[in-house]
Amino acid sequence: MASQHKPEEENEFLHKLRHSTAHVMAQAVVERFPEARVAIGPPIKDGFYYDFDLGRAADGSLKTFSPEDLEAIEKRMRQIVAGKHPFVRSEIAASEAKKLFADEPYKLELIEGLERGGVDEYGEPADAPPVISTYQHDHFVDLCRGPHLDSTGQIPADAFKLLSVAGAYWRGDEHNPMLQRIYGTVWPNKQQLQAYLDKIEEAKRRDHRRLGKDLDLFSTNADEVGGGLVLWHPKGGLIRHLAEEFCKNEHLAGGYDLVYTPHIGRADLWRTSGHLDFYAENMYSPIDIEGQEFYLKPMNCPFHMHIYKSRTRSYRELPLRFAEWGTVYRFERSGVLHGLTRVRGFTQDDAHLFCRPDQMPAEIDRVLNFCLHILRSFGFTDFNAYLSTMPEKRVGEDEHWVAAQDALQAALERAHISFQVDVGGGAFYGPKIDLKVYDALEREWQLSTIQFDFNLPERFDLTYVGEDGQEHRPYVIHRALLGSMERFFGVLIEHFGGAFPVWLSPTQVMVIPIADRHNAAAHGVAEQVRAGGLRVAVDDSSDRMNAKIRNAQLQKIPYMLVIGDREAEAGTVNVRLRTGEQRGTVPVTDFIADARAAVAQKALI
Repeated sequence: MASQHKPEEENEFLHKLRHSTAHVMAQAVVERFPEARVAIGPPIKDGFYYDFDLGRAADGSLKTFSPEDLEAIEKRMRQIVAGKHPFVRSEIAASEAKKLFADEPYKLELIEGLERGGVDEYGEPADAPPVISTYQHDHFVDLCRGPHLDSTGQIPADAFKLLSVAGAYWRGDEHNPMLQRIYGTVWPNKQQLQAYLDKIEEAKRRDHRRLGKDLDLFSTNADEVGGGLVLWHPKGGLIRHLAEEFCKNEHLAGGYDLVYTPHIGRADLWRTSGHLDFYAENMYSPIDIEGQEFYLKPMNCPFHMHIYKSRTRSYRELPLRFAEWGTVYRFERSGVLHGLTRVRGFTQDDAHLFCRPDQMPAEIDRVLNFCLHILRSFGFTDFNAYLSTMPEKRVGEDEHWVAAQDALQAALERAHISFQVDVGGGAFYGPKIDLKVYDALEREWQLSTIQFDFNLPERFDLTYVGEDGQEHRPYVIHRALLGSMERFFGVLIEHFGGAFPVWLSPTQVMVIPIADRHNAAAHGVAEQVRAGGLRVAVDDSSDRMNAKIRNAQLQKIPYMLVIGDREAEAGTVNVRLRTGEQRGTVPVTDFIADARAAVAQKALI
């Protein structure tokens, strides 16, 4: 039955439900582990978590939760829920709170922060005056702002589940103690819980790290190569080549110029750009070359500025659009590295657009529509955008900020893209659009960014000679379209579950002879298919036909062409798809024409 609640009411209910369930979980944990020290337990998207310090074992190792512990905690949670204990809020003085939580060091630290003001009970910045409040249900009391449900009885006993345990530093700081974080989820009813659990299982099946190994696309080797450094295998390398080739051709057709820049640059370059002042913690240590300091580049921007200013520019030349697939290097903590989506070395599809102020609105329209065209070509059709506007601390003239923000918003409106405005959320150097896509599991991924930069043109003293013969400052728009090839590839793998559109599939066609006597005919067909411009292989192994078909399906190959006596004699093929669909027997030439059409249409079959 359709919900009778408004979306905002549903969101408020889910927030209370998840927050309340987190407290119930915390009670069950401290009952099972009386020595546990409780940290924080907020609701999050699709669930909740709570952090605990369980101390150390006799051998000095950190204690953690076992699967058996999670089962027992869940069982106790259902008993607490059945007790229908009311959630009771109390506001108390800091001194009273310190007495109440005297044995809870993490709570004491939070109370001290509340006492000083400017932070909430999670230690996060807060604008409102500090209020110290607690919530109690049954005999469990926690420092908490709320809100909560009226009682534990409102939590559906069959609609929550504890999912996993992970390590988490207190307040996200690696210098702080490592805590044990239990993740859980809860929903209004059992059906919604099951739908969410099914979605998690599907996400596991689509995990790009697993599929990357199963399909032999890429690998990482932290011990011998280095964490966060990706090795592209031949199949993954071919997909990347096809994706880049398509994008580069579209860029050239769209009036971009391709440029290439070095992997390192002198310290002075990064000092001029401001990276050494504002971004040094994300850069690698300098390299000494003949007594001069060089840095691995974290971004391509400064090099593009130098290409622009390598000679005097006229207003007639603008706009200029420099695009580069440039590999950059950024330091990431080993604990946050994750497959292809969080790495240390990656290739960005950067572009910098240099234009006159009067050209800027049209250029924004052009680049936004170009982003949408490219993303749609890869099978992404559902978008959301975030417009980040003028922050309190910024560089550049206010009138330029306002003009840029208006142009960004107008472009989004003309493109009919839903967007949210993050007031004051722009970088100090300019407003921006973050364009996000939803994948097949309705997860949101940020890919494209369209960013104004009022900082670098000043720092590098970029100018053009106007129609009046005077020097003027150009507008610079920094645009990353796919973001990075590594992260985009990870998203692409998960979006398609490894079953790429025909145009991107490393092997598009597998020819399968039924018996050894059909091998010669199979290789002949493969030659015809290859001559038709398709990527093809022949499985002439000794496996049975059904095993060959199954192997091709596991490798997500779009087409299987089965050849037996009748096909060999008639010059036909029996066409099967990786989905299991059988399309029957057709002449080889007909199959080639159909497959080429699917490639041209960038079809998913």
